Amino acid sequence: MKIIYIEAKNKKESNGEFIDENFIKTLPNEIFLLYSIQFYNQALAMKKALETSGIRVKGFQQVLGCTKLKTQYPILLIGQGRFHALNLAVQNPQNPLIIYDNGSSFVITKKEIQEIEKKRQLSLNKFLHAKNIGILVSTKPGQENLKQAEELQNKINKKYPEKKIFIFISNMINTSEFENFDIDIFINTACPGLARDSSKVINSDDIYQFL
Repeated sequence: MKIIYIEAKNKKESNGEFIDENFIKTLPNEIFLLYSIQFYNQALAMKKALETSGIRVKGFQQVLGCTKLKTQYPILLIGQGRFHALNLAVQNPQNPLIIYDNGSSFVITKKEIQEIEKKRQLSLNKFLHAKNIGILVSTKPGQENLKQAEELQNKINKKYPEKKIFIFISNMINTSEFENFDIDIFINTACPGLARDSSKVINSDDIYQFL
């Protein structure tokens, strides 16, 4: 079956009218600018407005749910919702992360990051005490990490031979189905946002510290 990818663009005008000049005045002198693909045109308009205001744009790129990014600069994300923003904030907890959505702005708070870190520590504890472990592998392009899953399986078996490891491969990972399996915790090799959707999921990057 052939798959066709079509970019869905936000209909909001991209001529800069959606940009609040008072908001720009609150930003630092240097910024890393990110955008969801449907907001590409708005991001271009924002980039121009920032540079016109004398703000240096130190990076400009599209963001995905699985984006890994470390930067020393504050982040401005052109998009909607908190999914991508939370992923970026966890990776860059020392930097402010601001979301700009068609004239409205809000930030990811330190409390939100602390809550995610608390949940991560609980998941790590579950992993250490788990008897049955599942490793999640997505078949979606850009998220498929079967080699990493097999590597994790081998490393866990060597260090924790008492644990049983199972690899789950799916195009659509549904966290509501996890209760159908006798698995204590799932290690996620796909989109890192999955670890925020279920207390039974921990991202693969967090497991490597024990291996």
